[in-house]
Amino acid sequence: MSVRLDCVVGARPNFMKMAAVFKEIRRRPHFRARLIHTGQHYSPEMSEAFFRELELPAPDCNLEIGQGTPTVQTAGILQRLEPLFLQDRPDAVIVVGDVNSTVAAALVAVRLGIPIAHVEAGLRSFDRGMPEEINRLVADVISDFLFVTEPSGVKNLLAEGMSSDKIFLVGNVMIDTLLSSLSQAEHSDVLERFGLDPRGYAVVTLHRPSNVDDPERFRGLLSALSELARSLPVVFPIHPRTRQHLERGGWDTTGLQLLPPLGYLDFLRLMSQARLMLTDSGGIQEETTILNVPCLTLRENTERPITVEQGTNQLVGIDPDTILAAARRSLAAPSPAPRAPDLWDGQAAHRILDILENALIHKTAVR
Repeated sequence: MSVRLDCVVGARPNFMKMAAVFKEIRRRPHFRARLIHTGQHYSPEMSEAFFRELELPAPDCNLEIGQGTPTVQTAGILQRLEPLFLQDRPDAVIVVGDVNSTVAAALVAVRLGIPIAHVEAGLRSFDRGMPEEINRLVADVISDFLFVTEPSGVKNLLAEGMSSDKIFLVGNVMIDTLLSSLSQAEHSDVLERFGLDPRGYAVVTLHRPSNVDDPERFRGLLSALSELARSLPVVFPIHPRTRQHLERGGWDTTGLQLLPPLGYLDFLRLMSQARLMLTDSGGIQEETTILNVPCLTLRENTERPITVEQGTNQLVGIDPDTILAAARRSLAAPSPAPRAPDLWDGQAAHRILDILENALIHKTAVR
């Protein structure tokens, strides 16, 4: 018996997560997989380069959605994805993460009666002002397989009334990809290209609308980062959307080393050798936990509490003085002892495919 899985990706975090899942699918002879790229991230730095470095094959289909508001992107994916599913109906659809492509693909599948597997289910910031939070809630409530990265996800899903038979704590596929890519990333010359010394610099990423769309907030964050740059080099690979706001505002970035978007391996090398990370990204909170790099999250909440409870992450909010104080304390402290969360061991994709194989091929109970 052969089972067809459609794997849908659309944005940079999706690629890293799906890479581990897709590789595991291809190891199993009972599965056939089609990789569908919605085109939500459309620049070479944010899309094609990641496919190449993560050893993902060229997508079987590219919907070429491109930029737009969340509503425009979601509507475009709905319109273009439905004919694909109708023409060559999969046995199940796999979606990952919490971007617009995730929820759009899940909506098409559920309306056509196609089983949905949501990888990275159950994460909650409890802030419905975050577009990602709405995407998570919708994708989870209509999915048939909820693959969870950390215990808080199980707790959240049960509290929302999800059946325990649908919930599986499997670990973190992003960490699968990180662990399998570390040795390759060590060959990157990114530090030499930008004149950086190992453990001698800080790295910043900012992209969330709540931080970069508000001029006063963004300016305050930049002022804190510029002040931090008096203590050590601060490198800032700039997301295209963030760069647009930066150029439009014309704000002072004195002391910051502004970089173009980096490929996965370059960024992994840059992050692994940093003395400190400052970010509003969810995935970087997880990656720094495994890399044992202190991380300051420039948000008031996190949907990944295990990175604070067991990892290297601190929630420091958005006040410039608080950020600077936390950064200075971190720089003065010894590196934290490494503590990998349970099941963040590089085998999450293997567990996911075991469950799907039992359910879709052997038709046996998955518990």
